[in-house]
Amino acid sequence: MTITEVSKKYDITPDTLRYYEKIGLIPRVNRNKSGVRDYTEEDCNWVEFIKCMRSAGLPIEALTDYVTMVQQGDSTIDARRKLLIDQKKILIDKIEEMKQTLSRLDFKIELYDKGLVMNEEEIK
Repeated sequence: MTITEVSKKYDITPDTLRYYEKIGLIPRVNRNKSGVRDYTEEDCNWVEFIKCMRSAGLPIEALTDYVTMVQQGDSTIDARRKLLIDQKKILIDKIEEMKQTLSRLDFKIELYDKGLVMNEEEIK
């Protein structure tokens, strides 16, 4: 697949794909005889994985560490597992914080719906 096709498929700009490749987030993509990037199914799997992890808020640094370890082979399996577990804990904390924020928003919206909002200072 070309970079344009991958870009459309995963709703990521070509510039973002190039950047991810440049910093090692996506392993080096092969090029055809004309020098155009030729994404394989494996490359696309990486793009999908990275997009999913970024959407969940994982930092680029953690993901580049993960990709580097994958490329180093089986000797890094325990370290990769630990990295993913650590990131999962961080994500769970963020989700909990977002749930609390959502609850607070629901409360404020309910006050508006009931016409109880008189002064914002009173309901903080």
